[in-house]
Amino acid sequence: MRVAMIGTGYVGLVSGACFADFGHVVTCVDKDASKIERLKQGEIPIFEPGLDQLVATNVREERLFFTTEAADAIKDADAVFIAVGTPSRRGDGHADLSYVYAAAEEIADLMDGFTVVVTKSTVPVGTGDEIEEIIKKRRPDAQFAVVSNPEFLREGAAINDFKRPDRVVVGTDDERARHVMSELYRPLNLNETPLVFTGRRTSELIKYAANAFLALKITFINEIADICEKVGADVNQVARGIGLDNRIGSKFLHAGPGYGGSCFPKDTLALVRTAADYGAPIRLVETTVEVNNARKKAMAEKIAAAMGGDLQGKTVGLLGLTFKPNTDDMRDSPSLDIVPALQAKGATVQAFDPEGMHEAEKMLSGVVFKDGPYEAITGADAMVIVTEWDQFRALDLDRVRLLLRSPTLVDLRNVYRPDDMRARGFNYTSIGRV
Repeated sequence: MRVAMIGTGYVGLVSGACFADFGHVVTCVDKDASKIERLKQGEIPIFEPGLDQLVATNVREERLFFTTEAADAIKDADAVFIAVGTPSRRGDGHADLSYVYAAAEEIADLMDGFTVVVTKSTVPVGTGDEIEEIIKKRRPDAQFAVVSNPEFLREGAAINDFKRPDRVVVGTDDERARHVMSELYRPLNLNETPLVFTGRRTSELIKYAANAFLALKITFINEIADICEKVGADVNQVARGIGLDNRIGSKFLHAGPGYGGSCFPKDTLALVRTAADYGAPIRLVETTVEVNNARKKAMAEKIAAAMGGDLQGKTVGLLGLTFKPNTDDMRDSPSLDIVPALQAKGATVQAFDPEGMHEAEKMLSGVVFKDGPYEAITGADAMVIVTEWDQFRALDLDRVRLLLRSPTLVDLRNVYRPDDMRARGFNYTSIGRV
């Protein structure tokens, strides 16, 4: 089948490359000429393991194309995916749908013959209805169906998530659209992937509900971690003890400095705003948003306490800047709250991240960026692990002690064992463990 993917951000690029690898002919469209030119030259604008090879293979096999000209791509497409950004709108937290609406208008003007218009972007309930009205208004003669097909991609594991998903959700009541979507995802039949067909509004809500539940689960274990520190319990063992219950499950029960990234912060906030608009406030998610925001800010206090309280003139060696490992994504990363707070207390921050420093340089000022983990902690009064990159899990701890001015280690991801660290002479602080 022929697919047009509007938007070459994280979701659009990964989805487009994976559909091409399924054997479909995919044209990715973006108005950013420099990005399209880089993609044509084989440069991938985001870090996602395996994506560069996947793109290169499908470009070489002439199944994947990049262009700034939407006309031919949309006119010839069986399905046009809208995969543009929906950031939180300034001032009220609602999802900014301006890019989605602009894409809908462009599709309306260019489509030819029956076309399935698919929202891959995360959008509030009712957005599909609005897209349908936009297209009908501009093209009363058009033959089309608007479908919701939310993405459930984890950064760092997106290709596997697309090719081996837990489920594929498709929101449509149109039989022709159902047939097209079934054909697009037919390669997943081999893995017996559940293809869940539902109403369009239900599909839109499934995405928000899933992300909100996972955010709530993270926030729950973070608050349990706080209790553990007060009563002398171990949050890792608590998480294991409850995670073995099949009704709860072990995933997303890892205590840390709070969630970040491109999805959870904006999606929880958008769900809160949508629920309020419809007169059905969702108090659990409201509290989750508040608790998570406060937690990220509180991490600087935790670091300061481990360093004796007074940070004036002291240096912090920070390992990890991205919101999670295996991505260069800095959006809503805990480091964006932690670093300025440490600087405000008078500390100098030396930092290293394997993939995120280019993005971090745009978002953090006054940071001394270093070329490696050992360089980042040299002469520092404390080492702080913010992101659990694999290379931080097996550091030469004898070397670490020699490089630090003071043997203080604040482990916000519980990478190391408290007993081991204290036996090595470290002043060790972690999350939910004493």
